[in-house]
Amino acid sequence: MKPRQVLIFFLGIFALMGVLWLVAPADGIPVGPMTLRFASYQRTLREAHEKKVDVDSVLAAAAARFRMEDDTLQYYRRFFYENPDRIYLPGNDYTFFDPVFADMETAQAQKRLVRVVHYGDSQLELDRISQDLREALQDRFGGCGTGFFPALSNVPSASISKVASGEFVHYTMYGDSTTLRAGHNRYGLLAQVVQLSGGGTITLRGSKNKNAREGVKTFSSVSLLYGRPSQGFSVSVVSDTLKPQPVKQVGEGGATLLTWTFPREVDKAVLRISGSAEIYAVGADGDAGVAVDNVPLRGCSGTIFHRISPALMTDCFALTDTRLIILQFGGNYMPITRNTQVIEQYQELIAREIQYFHQVAPQARILFIGPSDMGKSVNGRIVTWPRLPEMVDSLKSTALRNDAAFWDLFHMMGGENSMGQWVKHRPALAGPDYIHFTADGARKVGETLGQSFLTCYDFYQLRKTYPKQRVQEAMRP
Repeated sequence: MKPRQVLIFFLGIFALMGVLWLVAPADGIPVGPMTLRFASYQRTLREAHEKKVDVDSVLAAAAARFRMEDDTLQYYRRFFYENPDRIYLPGNDYTFFDPVFADMETAQAQKRLVRVVHYGDSQLELDRISQDLREALQDRFGGCGTGFFPALSNVPSASISKVASGEFVHYTMYGDSTTLRAGHNRYGLLAQVVQLSGGGTITLRGSKNKNAREGVKTFSSVSLLYGRPSQGFSVSVVSDTLKPQPVKQVGEGGATLLTWTFPREVDKAVLRISGSAEIYAVGADGDAGVAVDNVPLRGCSGTIFHRISPALMTDCFALTDTRLIILQFGGNYMPITRNTQVIEQYQELIAREIQYFHQVAPQARILFIGPSDMGKSVNGRIVTWPRLPEMVDSLKSTALRNDAAFWDLFHMMGGENSMGQWVKHRPALAGPDYIHFTADGARKVGETLGQSFLTCYDFYQLRKTYPKQRVQEAMRP
């Protein structure tokens, strides 16, 4: 073929492609059960006009909204009624968290450890999000350590290193086919239980993980939450030459809490256990202040807790002085959410769980965190999962109707189609599955959550300086 003919051939191909680009519909051409898709001018034009989330602008705007130019009632009025990153409160009751704040701010003076339990799905693995909330609370109210965790687990933590040796068997309420189920419902605080038969040793060390926060690298108290001990059951704890004596608290529903307090902060401890028992949790905390437990349940939708023995859970929350329970779920329900009816069914399930926590922890407040944005490939583009915004709004109304606060993580990220931009951000704030945050992204989320909660606390403090009637008038809708 002559060069001129080759040139004409290629020019013809390019012209044909150009015509196809101009006339091809944006959504492709249906051919039987398939759809043929081509590069399309209509699609290019549509995508050019679509608003893309600027992650840096979203995060900068959130930080600016928390910036207090003057510590006045008007600032807090704007915060509670206008700030999209605020914690939504049942009935817009700005006093909702007051009992929690009262306990937290007096904890150190009273030599008391006030506990926050953060339940969630795999977004929380490696102590993500929880550790930044913990850091914010402990910076304000005191405390150290990583909180409660299972004696044995197949899910690692970035905030504590532990090694268990002995006759331990780990049972979980939720997991894949490789996890074991117990023949009872005594799973306890962490929705999992470790059966110890005949004794064992648990060695704890402060984390040296690069993503660990400073506050978890040492601890000054060690705890063991257990039940059904064998006759002669005993535990001793040592760190170097320090051998503290335990303080024992016994609940009415079958749980016992042993706590050892060291005279100073340490970075390692060994628990030597003799006998058999159901171990519900091991703790590494400070001797006073705030403790935050990270409880990731991979694949869970948050609908399982009501199956745990209410008497045992009541014991666990009372013995550990739990004052705030955070539930972060919803994302794992999206794959089966095909219509509004499925969302309504999920609302009923979540309402049941919130009421269960009200029953077993009447002294605690409940905060529900909705799912983050989740990206899905549709026609070659990463977009928000269908019905995810509807799911978020439904969970918000469910939480508020059932006397639980709500934090809107979806809109904090930037709303619809934001996850794709969090993945593209440099450094990446979310992973290539378009579901899970990276360590950097989780830190942004945890810090914003902490800011929102502590802004509520700052208003609690400010209200002490104003006449009650003046506050009510200023905050009236």
